[in-house]
Amino acid sequence: MKDMEQDRHSAHKARIAPLRAAMHDFDEAGVRAALDDLFTPDAVIRLAFPFGDMAGPGAFYDRAYAPLFAAIPDLERRDVIVMAGPTPEGADWVGCCGHYYGIFAAPWLDIPPTGHLVHMRFHEFFRVEDRRVVEFQGLWDIPEVMMQAGAWPMTPSLGREFHIPGPATQDGIVPGPWDKAQGTATCRHIIDMLAALGRHPAQGGPEVMQMGRFWHPRMTWYGPAGIGTARGIDGFRNWHQIPFLAAMPDRGQHRQGISHHFFGDRNYAAVTGWPNMIQTISHGGWLGIPPANRRVTLRSLDFWRLENGLIRENWVLVDLLDMYDQIGVDVLGRMREFNKARPGFDTLTGKANA
Repeated sequence: MKDMEQDRHSAHKARIAPLRAAMHDFDEAGVRAALDDLFTPDAVIRLAFPFGDMAGPGAFYDRAYAPLFAAIPDLERRDVIVMAGPTPEGADWVGCCGHYYGIFAAPWLDIPPTGHLVHMRFHEFFRVEDRRVVEFQGLWDIPEVMMQAGAWPMTPSLGREFHIPGPATQDGIVPGPWDKAQGTATCRHIIDMLAALGRHPAQGGPEVMQMGRFWHPRMTWYGPAGIGTARGIDGFRNWHQIPFLAAMPDRGQHRQGISHHFFGDRNYAAVTGWPNMIQTISHGGWLGIPPANRRVTLRSLDFWRLENGLIRENWVLVDLLDMYDQIGVDVLGRMREFNKARPGFDTLTGKANA
């Protein structure tokens, strides 16, 4: 039974491999065929704003990948983390972290092309049943593309913006067989860490989070474009956590309507959920947003790497465009205002000319 469980999760990573390979040398026929083979016809697809929910591999390609491929004709996928495992509830997931690359040759979502190499981080999760993907949850760091195009229309990031690296140990393509004891322990470390984080500010000051118990002194928190990357516990608190909690002190108090799917694979752990946070922007300071007094749902899809029993690296993507949409800010519309005077864009709408 143990060997069968190990083989199942290794097999799921192998099952995803043909899609990853097809996207490494991207062409329409190959990617369509790989999606059709991997996904069930009615698979639930949940993708970052503005794409939204869709059903089945055909819609996934037509609505998401076809426009991206048209904008980046030499589109290439590179994974830096591929891991798999069961959730405590018994579902099987595969998690992939990496970047899409290529020459940004034509507008995409009305983001102006640069004619240069562009990179976009992805966090993508696949729920597998009977060797087919029945659910997909994914975030693409679209603001990262806006920044490279010189068209990011919102406030500057507090953290450092740069090309997010893969694991320092270069072992993110986690090999089989799946190690139940280590994967479970890694996952438990993350769940316990998040429980401790959730005690602040309702139950006390920063000390109740026990950061030193869970995080490596030289940790790196790779946040999404718009928030940026932070180094060390002080950097994490200064450039992300303090403004985040100051603006939304009711974090963690609204549990109905959210989901978390945790799983571990050796010294890596991941979480996906759609959404996995609900809180109220009741104060100012986060991302330069004034007190909107609006309750928002957040989609945050994360990967962690443990080193000597402590979290050394944490890759985080948050669907910031969806959050802005919930508070009535049209980020893509504001971006189009920047494009009005660019060649190839309509001077009234800021949209790319047909």
